[in-house]
Amino acid sequence: MYGSHNGRFAMRGVAAAAGLVLLLAGCSASEDGKGDGDRAGAGASEGGGNPAGIGQRPAGTVPYWVNPDGTAARQVAAYTKDGNAEAAALIRRIAEQPVAEWVGAENPEAEAKGFTRAAAKADRRALLVLYNIPHRDCGQFSKGGAADGDAYRAWVEAVARGIGDRGATVILEPDAVVHLVDGCTPRKLHEERYDLLKGAVERLKKQPGTRVYLDAGNAGWRTPDALFDSLLRAGIGAADGFAVNVSNFQTTAASKEFGRQLSAKVGGKPFVIDTSRNGNGPYTASDSEETWCNPPGRALGEPPTADTGDGLVDAYLWIKRPGESDGDCRGGPKAGEWWPAYALDLVRATK
Repeated sequence: MYGSHNGRFAMRGVAAAAGLVLLLAGCSASEDGKGDGDRAGAGASEGGGNPAGIGQRPAGTVPYWVNPDGTAARQVAAYTKDGNAEAAALIRRIAEQPVAEWVGAENPEAEAKGFTRAAAKADRRALLVLYNIPHRDCGQFSKGGAADGDAYRAWVEAVARGIGDRGATVILEPDAVVHLVDGCTPRKLHEERYDLLKGAVERLKKQPGTRVYLDAGNAGWRTPDALFDSLLRAGIGAADGFAVNVSNFQTTAASKEFGRQLSAKVGGKPFVIDTSRNGNGPYTASDSEETWCNPPGRALGEPPTADTGDGLVDAYLWIKRPGESDGDCRGGPKAGEWWPAYALDLVRATK
């Protein structure tokens, strides 16, 4: 993806929920090399691990599940074991917030079931990202996705079965619509992608507790006029709304204005904003690296909440998982892998 687009996305491999799959589904999972090996962390709900002692706060305005055994929580535990109290306290600021779980490609039903069961036991909603569209990311850092349309439909069906009637908020296919608009996705694939996105929205909305937000780019990418027609074709009418700023760094104020303008063109739909790393806004320095890829000096944004004070903004969410790399740039590991040094920098830069 280019600098004005969404940015890199954490890729959740099967191993991302290995611990949860074993606990709740009675089956094993294998590493696919895409993610950071983050376990789903249902152990706390099933009598298992909570290595950092991450607690569950009263629901209040944060109705989303906090994974007590996520990557950040395990990093807190590691720093604590090593006697590094300062670093542990910093990373705890990430670990105690609800962040999205990116459903993997191989065991989607087991993962979705595990995440939503754990969330339901904590009286929360699961926050899930579906990122498996065929020809994903136009062959760039986060390339991959389902083999074809039939495989994708089967994968979405499995996710829906896994969610069941439990509460879930789903962010659907970061960049899938944007790449139709900017020409990154070949034109011969457009009709199929529109059909797959529309079908995914409709299938997920059959689950009684599921809310679906279709990804809609960010405020640094063109204008709402360039996007609304494609969103309509992709099924925004049947969705609960759309998501902006996923994995990007645009300010909340800019994201609100972008979202308001886009909402007016798609029937007044509400939207959610990814505030995970937008505390200092976008990176504007001129150097040889893309501005979206592990930019220095960024900071955590507003903590996740459903109390935004804006009737069109359903929630501020941490969709991109703070501390996970955008790709192998600026010394970072591959996309989706946990990068402790970057996580620490994000927290230190947060006001």
